[in-house]
Amino acid sequence: MNPEKIPVGVVGLGLMGCSIVTCLLIAGHPVVAIAPIPIDIETAEPRIREHLTRAYQEGLFTKSPESYLDQLTITEDYSLLRESKVVMECTLENVAIKRSVYEKIEAVVAEDALITSNTSAIPISLLQREVRLPARFVGLHWAEPSHTTRFLEIICGDLTDIPTAEWLYELSHLWGKEPTLVRKDIRGFITNRLMYAMYREAFNLVENGYATVEDVDRACRNNAGYWMTLVGVFRWMDLTGVPAYHTVMKDLFPTLSNQTEVPKLIDDIVQAGGKGVLNAQGFYDYTPEEAKLWKETYEEFSYDIRRLALKYPADVVKKKLARDADD
Repeated sequence: MNPEKIPVGVVGLGLMGCSIVTCLLIAGHPVVAIAPIPIDIETAEPRIREHLTRAYQEGLFTKSPESYLDQLTITEDYSLLRESKVVMECTLENVAIKRSVYEKIEAVVAEDALITSNTSAIPISLLQREVRLPARFVGLHWAEPSHTTRFLEIICGDLTDIPTAEWLYELSHLWGKEPTLVRKDIRGFITNRLMYAMYREAFNLVENGYATVEDVDRACRNNAGYWMTLVGVFRWMDLTGVPAYHTVMKDLFPTLSNQTEVPKLIDDIVQAGGKGVLNAQGFYDYTPEEAKLWKETYEEFSYDIRRLALKYPADVVKKKLARDADD
C-alpha cells in the first residue's frame, strides 16, 4: 500500500485529533481535517505544525515539516472529504454529536469509503446503528500523542465487514503502529478494560487509607512501568513464573474492589472543575508553571520511550533467533 495514494479525512481537531493528523501526515497520507468547532480552525494548524517540528527535531523524518503541511487541508467544509478513502471521527464522547458528524460524512463520501470512530468507551456496535452502511464502520482507538506511540486498537462491531478491519490493520503498520485487532466488540475494548480495572483498585487503596496518591503512582512507575514497554501481562507471567500468580490469585482476587460507582476522589475533583494539568487542578497540586512543565516533560518522555520501545518490537526474539541462525 502506498499511503500517498490513500487520501484520509479526520473530523475533530482537539488535542488527539491534531496528533492523529500528524501521524497520518508523517505516514505520507494527504489529509483533509474538518473542524466541527470554529475555534479549531485557529488552533489546529499551529498545534500540528508544532508536532511536526518537534518530530523533525527528534528524527522521526528527514523531510521538512512544511512538505507535510502541504499535504494538509484544514476546513469546516465536509464536502472536501469527497475523495477520502478513510474518514476518522474524533469528536466528543457523545452519541448525538457523533450521529450528526456521521450524517455529514456519509452525505459526501463514496460508498466504499471507510468510516471510523476514535471512541474510547462507546461500543462500536452501538455507533454502527447511527450510520447508513454499518459494514464499513470500524473503531480506531488511538493513544495520545498518536504520532509517537505504538498503540492502536482496531475494533469490529457486530456488523463490521471483517476484511475491511483487516485491511485497516495492515495499513496501520505504515503509521508506525503495533496494532491490536479486536474481532468481537466489548465496551472499553482491551486496553481500557485492563487499565480501568487498575484505576478502580488504585482509588480503592487511596480512599480506604492504604496508600496515598503518591504511593500508588510510585508503585506503578517502578513495577508495571518498568516492564510493560517490553512485555504485556501474559508474557510477564511467563517470564516470572506462572504458578506463583496462580497461588496469589486464589487469595487475592476475592479482596479486590468491585465497586461500580464513580469514586468520590475523582468525582470531587471534576465537580470542582479540575481537569488535571490542563487547568492545574487534579489529583496533585500544581502551580501553572508546574502544570506546563509536566505537559512538556510528558512530551519529551514520549519521544524518549519511543526510541527505547522501537529497539524491542513485538517480534524482537524472533528477529534475534533469525540473526543467530544466519550467523
